Amino acid sequence: MTDNILHRLWQLRKSGKLELFYTDFNIIEILWKLGKLEYDPLVVEKGLKSIEKNMSKAQPKPWSVLKALELKKRGFHDAIDLLLYLTAKDNGLLFLTYDVELTTFLSNMGEDVSNIIKAV
Repeated sequence: MTDNILHRLWQLRKSGKLELFYTDFNIIEILWKLGKLEYDPLVVEKGLKSIEKNMSKAQPKPWSVLKALELKKRGFHDAIDLLLYLTAKDNGLLFLTYDVELTTFLSNMGEDVSNIIKAV
């Protein structure tokens, strides 16, 4: 399922129909996950270069960081997911996620989730 979505996203990007964005928070999350695994540094380097080459960088607004902190204090466990969602929202970007728990939490907190696309 994930591979199919990624393939479709890359096809849309290659055809110029989609622009993909990343943040420093995405890189931090990648490093956190890779730190738990065996990995080939050359493959990681290639992946990071590909991200930089093929995606645009979205910057968080100071408000995004403060709002993420507030929502974390209100009970959501993953600050990185909150930062990613809020950075996308504050930059007028769509946010693709598999995390139903995040979407449910944000809805329950009265947050606007209209920029969230749920991957299925």
